[in-house]
Amino acid sequence: MSSRTISSAINRVSQVSQQLSSQAPIKQQLRMASTSSTTHNLNTGASIPAIGFGTWQDKEAQEPAVTAALKCGYRHIDTARIYGTEPAVGAAIKKSGVPRNEIFLVTKLWNNSHSPEAVEPALDASLKDLGTDYVDLYLMHWPSPFKTGDSLFPKDSNDKVETGSSDYVDTYKAMEACFKKGKAKAIGVSNFSKAEMERLLKETNVVPAAHQLECHPYLQQHGFAAWHKEKGIHMTQYSPFGNQNEIYSSGQNMGKLIDDPVLAEVGKKYNKTGAQVALAWGIAHGRSVIPKSKTESRIQANLEGDFELAPEDVKKIDGIDKKMRFNDPSGNFGWNFYTDLDGKQ
Repeated sequence: MSSRTISSAINRVSQVSQQLSSQAPIKQQLRMASTSSTTHNLNTGASIPAIGFGTWQDKEAQEPAVTAALKCGYRHIDTARIYGTEPAVGAAIKKSGVPRNEIFLVTKLWNNSHSPEAVEPALDASLKDLGTDYVDLYLMHWPSPFKTGDSLFPKDSNDKVETGSSDYVDTYKAMEACFKKGKAKAIGVSNFSKAEMERLLKETNVVPAAHQLECHPYLQQHGFAAWHKEKGIHMTQYSPFGNQNEIYSSGQNMGKLIDDPVLAEVGKKYNKTGAQVALAWGIAHGRSVIPKSKTESRIQANLEGDFELAPEDVKKIDGIDKKMRFNDPSGNFGWNFYTDLDGKQ
């Protein structure tokens, strides 16, 4: 081969390389607008997938739903003792063939097990139903204790929930012991107020890795979210579609969040639905989101909510906050929740 031929070949390789390089941003943009696998870091050093699969409600449908979710590519599964879905989640994981160490598994301590001596047995029962010897994240579902015992909703003679006397700080300390034993790779809370969080940090040793709470474009809680970032506590948004769930009576006399015109307008830019935009907004703020569905097409569509929004679009959605909270069981649980947070009625 002549030196001229070699030189020509080198030039051609260089041209192809430059073309591929110039196309890289286009490919990156296409990837941004399709399914990706965003993860966030916990203060333990572990990674948590930004999109999780929620398993609240529809107990009988959860095994096929979780099976479909794992098949689609979800690797963050959220359950709880009170949901009654831990056996279905465990069975789906076992059948999926996905290695346990590739799945970020979350469950929650229920209110009837807040007594410190009841915490580890409650976790053990959850682990047995899930078919695993650890969970990646164990949350205290609510700060409010019920009477300790087998009944999930113990009632008094007036058919009201019988509350317990356990202090959530003592409950959390018992969770810390489970963390130290490796039965929970991380621990955290759910549905706490800011004052309750501040007291928890002051009186315990392990900073919660995560706080799961209602959060969506109609209940944005910017100040509380900033506080979490400052403390290194990850936020997971439940009910990321707001009043889409029919169980929330307070949201039935208004338009659905996912049909909000701003979400629809932003969605057109990315060929996405309002629901997918709502998920992407949460992810853009560094949070995880846990939509739920029992319909395979919707399960897949929700996973495609993991895409990157431009900063100006995030800002547009930041502007539609209504401080509208849809989930507040204070009257039923014998505890006044969210007293210092947006959306408290």
